[in-house]
Amino acid sequence: MSSKARRPRLANTLTALSLGLGLLASASAQAATDIDLVLNWKYEGAQAWFFLAEDKGYFKEHDLNVTIDQGEGSAASIPKVASGVYDAGFGDTNALIQLASTQPERAPVGVYMIYNTPPFVIAVKSDSPITEPADLEGKIVGAPANDAALKLFPAFAEMTGIDQSKVTINNMAPNLREQLLMRGQIDAAFGYITTISFSAKGMGINPDEQLRFIRYGDHGMDLYSNSIFFSQEFIAEHPDAVRGFVAAINQAIQDAVANPEEAIDALMRREPLLNREVETDKMLTTVRNDMSHPEIADIGLGDVSDDRLQKNIDIVVKANQLENAPAPTQIFDRSFLPPRADRPSEL
Repeated sequence: MSSKARRPRLANTLTALSLGLGLLASASAQAATDIDLVLNWKYEGAQAWFFLAEDKGYFKEHDLNVTIDQGEGSAASIPKVASGVYDAGFGDTNALIQLASTQPERAPVGVYMIYNTPPFVIAVKSDSPITEPADLEGKIVGAPANDAALKLFPAFAEMTGIDQSKVTINNMAPNLREQLLMRGQIDAAFGYITTISFSAKGMGINPDEQLRFIRYGDHGMDLYSNSIFFSQEFIAEHPDAVRGFVAAINQAIQDAVANPEEAIDALMRREPLLNREVETDKMLTTVRNDMSHPEIADIGLGDVSDDRLQKNIDIVVKANQLENAPAPTQIFDRSFLPPRADRPSEL
């Protein structure tokens, strides 16, 4: 056979090979699962591990294509996932409990607990006459409408004997909370202790000297806070994607603690106008204050204590006079967690 006769066959072979490679590439691209994630708040240091997981390729390793959007409050992310606008979110477990009680078919399910120590507080100025919960009666307490500590106030009031009818609630934009408190336009403010502290620092206020905090956890509310959660529909359709996402975040948290500068690099690539030093401090303070409950020595970061979660549910249901108490399995599914040996016992 002449060389001329062989050329068409060779060309056909190369064409088929090219088409085959194209189909393989297409199949590989199609294998990636899209996940739309909404965070609890604007981009900040306490979320750095989400960005680090993306930049280090941990999502890609699990065939995930993750889009990360800013949030509007820890309680606000729950309905956004429940409505189907997002597949996953990072937000308050207690708001999730309330939705699971009233609309169990729509409520997302937690798969990785990050804030295992209650961050909820009521902040007052250091010279305020408010020294205990009962002193809030007759006072004005402010917070953004979607603030998780505000959402939990009925439970706090129930446990501490506050007459809620005697407390005036004032809603405002998040960036005005600390300003109104320091100006005396509100007597106290709901919030997360880390959020309020760093917002105060941004105003030139020393929170250790100029603020005091009434902590929910000191008054019988040893509650869980922010977890990663997914919609029920996504969990049913993409269980491996959920497992992969959790594994990626679990590794990224450990990397962030080991190398904070690398984690903050990932954050600054998204929001270069942030103050790097402040955001680093915020991330490390969050790890220390919100993620280091003693229980992780036994169960590891990411998991929950069934007994503690049950008490958490009971508190929220009773205080909000909810008709139905969701089962712990409706609130948290540990089956997606990495093996115990792969999750931190301390941070």
